[in-house]
Amino acid sequence: MARFTLRSLAVIGALLLGGCGLLPEQVDETAGWSAQRLYTEAKQFMTDGYYDQAIKLYEKLEARYPYGRFAQQAQIETAYAQYKSSEPALAIAAADRFIKLHPNHPNVDYVYYLKGLATFNEDLGLLAGLSNQDLSERDPKAAQESFDTFSQLVTRFPESKYADDARLRMQYLVNALAQHEVHVARYYFRRGAYVAAINRAQAALKTYPQTPAIEEALVVLVKSYDALGMTDLRDDAERVLQKNFPNSVYMAGGPKVDRPWWQLW
Repeated sequence: MARFTLRSLAVIGALLLGGCGLLPEQVDETAGWSAQRLYTEAKQFMTDGYYDQAIKLYEKLEARYPYGRFAQQAQIETAYAQYKSSEPALAIAAADRFIKLHPNHPNVDYVYYLKGLATFNEDLGLLAGLSNQDLSERDPKAAQESFDTFSQLVTRFPESKYADDARLRMQYLVNALAQHEVHVARYYFRRGAYVAAINRAQAALKTYPQTPAIEEALVVLVKSYDALGMTDLRDDAERVLQKNFPNSVYMAGGPKVDRPWWQLW
């Protein structure tokens, strides 16, 4: 009985597979389209916001007509479509591929800019609002990669029309990375890891010396040195703070309370 069942299933399977051949094959309506038509149709999909459909046509264009200006432009448009589709990893991969294949292309500056945008995290500088997140676990890798990409753009193409915006984003990213270091330093301080807090605060001061976050980095140093009983280093850090930030909000409240100003937070 078992043998009969297995044989019957085999026959049924063969009939089903054979039946598939009776179904009409799906026709590719783009067959025979020129490179220009493929590009034009894909561009219209892009304009209408149908990025997935546009990507499919760009891929067909590049596969059928790999050598030509339409194929090169399709590669750029594919990276942009991936970016607009909230697929940053795919956008970055497409941008990297284009840069590798066409390092001297007239629009390669735009591709660098697009790659930077794909890794740009606008929320990185808003760490103060992430009260429920362990800030020591937040990874600034994407921000650093974005900064590096924008840096390549402004270094290689200082006159590019995208350079000014890239510089602004670089400054934002530097401030955000510095603030991240200080938040981590505060995290360590609040948990009694004073040496670790000092190391992170010093890293912020050394790496990002011109950013607003260094004021608070100095405060972390003063508080951490005091907690460790290192009064000389504490006083040195306090003098640096007073010299560079005479109107510091941390110092302003000092005389009004019966404790050192730096114990306010």
